[in-house]
Amino acid sequence: MKLLRMYPLLLAAALPATALADPAIDLPALIECRQGVSEFVALAPIAADPLKAVALGWRALPQGNLFMNEYMLNTPVTVFGHTSDHIAMAGSSIMAILDLADPRPLAKALELETGYDADGKFMAGRELVSRDVNDARTGEALIESVILSVSNVKSHPGKTLAGCTYSLDLPAENEVPAPAAGATADTPPG
Repeated sequence: MKLLRMYPLLLAAALPATALADPAIDLPALIECRQGVSEFVALAPIAADPLKAVALGWRALPQGNLFMNEYMLNTPVTVFGHTSDHIAMAGSSIMAILDLADPRPLAKALELETGYDADGKFMAGRELVSRDVNDARTGEALIESVILSVSNVKSHPGKTLAGCTYSLDLPAENEVPAPAAGATADTPPG
């Protein structure tokens, strides 16, 4: 199935303004995939404006990896049983950067499927949510997806990245999901 990935700023356009206005961001829940796309969208203004991150008590860090925006937290969070004051956002993902040299034990504890393990690079993940939703404004059929992942990256030796990817995807052209009863992009089913 080929899906078109929609990134946070596009996700924001698909949801009503009330989804963006909620200042209560549960960062540990977002990182641990305990929330949905509508909660993740609250981070879109932060990704677009680093001053909004400062207002939350996050300090933007120099970009050590061109694909991630990194932040130091004034107050550490506990995720997956580990404490971290260092997070990263990349596209539609939010991750904690953990002081774990080997990501494999965490991936095993989280029951993730190994996607790649060679040449010093490790990636594992598992899709936790895949459900049909409808755009609240247009009625367009979408697929909400929430994927938990653990990996390492050369730009951060001795660290493990653990977090969640939230996305709204358009179904493949030949595969349009049936309308979800009562499920909309701003109010996904419980």
